[in-house]
Amino acid sequence: MKEMTMHTKNLRSNEAGFALVLTVLVVVIVGSLVASATLIGRNHLLVNNFYDRQSELEMVADEGLEYARTRLNGDNSFYPDSGYAVLQNGVEVTDGTGATIPGMKRSIYVGPSGVTSGQYGVFGTVVSVVEDEGGGIAIRRASLYQESFSKYAYFTDVEPYNISFGGGDQIFGPVHSNSPIKIYSSGATFHGTVRTASNVPSPTYGTFKQGYEEYVSPIAMPATSDLAKLQAQAATGSTSFTGNTSGNFGQATTRIEFVAIDLNADGDENDENEGFIKVYQSTNASWVTGDIAATTTCSGRRRRRRRTCTTTGGPGTSEQCGANYSGTFVAAADHPHNGVTAINALRGNNRRCYLGGHDSIFGGFQATDSHGGWLAYPGTPSPLLNGRADRTYLFPLSRQLNANFKGVIYVSGNVVVSGKVRGRVTVAASGDIIFGDDITYVTDPGAGTCVDIAGYFAGDDVIVADNALNAPMRPSSSYDYETFDDTPDEFFHGTVLALDIFTVENYSSGSTNDEYCEGGVNGRGCLYLTGGIIQNTRGAVGTTGGTGYVKRYSYDQCGSTNPPPYFPTTGYFAKGQYYQVDPVDFNVGAFFGLITTGG
Repeated sequence: MKEMTMHTKNLRSNEAGFALVLTVLVVVIVGSLVASATLIGRNHLLVNNFYDRQSELEMVADEGLEYARTRLNGDNSFYPDSGYAVLQNGVEVTDGTGATIPGMKRSIYVGPSGVTSGQYGVFGTVVSVVEDEGGGIAIRRASLYQESFSKYAYFTDVEPYNISFGGGDQIFGPVHSNSPIKIYSSGATFHGTVRTASNVPSPTYGTFKQGYEEYVSPIAMPATSDLAKLQAQAATGSTSFTGNTSGNFGQATTRIEFVAIDLNADGDENDENEGFIKVYQSTNASWVTGDIAATTTCSGRRRRRRRTCTTTGGPGTSEQCGANYSGTFVAAADHPHNGVTAINALRGNNRRCYLGGHDSIFGGFQATDSHGGWLAYPGTPSPLLNGRADRTYLFPLSRQLNANFKGVIYVSGNVVVSGKVRGRVTVAASGDIIFGDDITYVTDPGAGTCVDIAGYFAGDDVIVADNALNAPMRPSSSYDYETFDDTPDEFFHGTVLALDIFTVENYSSGSTNDEYCEGGVNGRGCLYLTGGIIQNTRGAVGTTGGTGYVKRYSYDQCGSTNPPPYFPTTGYFAKGQYYQVDPVDFNVGAFFGLITTGG
């Protein structure tokens, strides 16, 4: 019995000990859980606070990027030509209410980036660095680009009182004017945005597919200093030429013919190295321009105001005009064929006129003729041109065949242009640029590939010549107007920039019912320009009476995204992409050195 009692006491004692241990363990576990929960809560709070602070740092850094862009657009002088400039250096920052954010300071740097030469556009970078007193840091970067004037389908500084849109004009792409945009009662359709620093006096006459804005901020035209910069760029690639301003309005003694050549025999001329130019010069401006011995007299000042010009004479007196018989060009003035008079030859279905120096006049390439000659390329011709009679007169428009070519052709004086453009090129002239015949891209500008792009930057006017290729003319006074071009319409690809006017020579004279524009009777047919027109003062292209051309202006999106080389910019910095920069061992000088090349 005693043994049983003792065993029971021992058993109870052991149970009490186990309970005590269990209780202690429970208390310890619960205490640990409470402590862990508290620690986790505190850590979570710390993490949240960290992320909140880091988000605030990044937000302030992003605000610095937009502050910099606004400041640059207000004054471009803050933007350096090289290196970087400091817009802010460790300044205190404020919130939306204007209150200072404690312990936070910001530095902002801006400079050029990418290829800084301007060949592919003007690109910049803004870096915003924000630090707080606790050691937190955020660095953000924004890429910027200056909008090119080639973004516009139509731009003017001055709209003369006597010129309006009308006659069913169709304008595609962005439009801007610093003057009132006037529309004639016959109406016009604008397919892109329309903005004016003034007003639209008769908006009901226009159809605005994307609306219009009045009284926006004006945009300054480029200056002659922008033009002068291009001469040095052209000289490096042996494409700077000395011309003159001889001849009447719409004439020149220098002509550039764009040529595309299938070098690899693959059936097309689309390869990068297949673009060239030939340069013809003469003392006879009317011959170069294809004015077929006509006499043009003009009165009035060139700049700002229209000159009144009168042309007399016409085809039949020049060896530039004639017809092809059995594959041979026969000048109508020199040689009647099988008893057919010169006049009848010019009235035949195969009649044609050519610009000075054209191969067809002579039955093949001729380096010199009685009126002038082609300039020789000073570099070494590519072996790919072997077998061509004109190989030594072809100037390559690619880095592959002309390593120093920067995409610029410069002429001191006036120049006539025509042909097929392959590549990216800007033609600049201190005087006039004259469209002597069609000038188009090898690739379709509507395809959106942007492999071909051209700009025409004139220190004076850009003119569509009144010659036998662009305008119908009379073989003699007793016959109706005849067309001596391969097509009645004119086709021009590229962006035109004239520091004075873009106009048509003798737009108010000539036939009113000879050529049709999309089914409607007109004097010279349609003027199809794909690209853009930027001019100081708007020039006339046609009249409501039916002389000149009907406008058919189409926009090339490539002008906005892939501008012609060294083409002037508006000075406005647009936003590109935003990036986060690793703050570890960040050095602003080394950073800008890394993202910039001289190009």
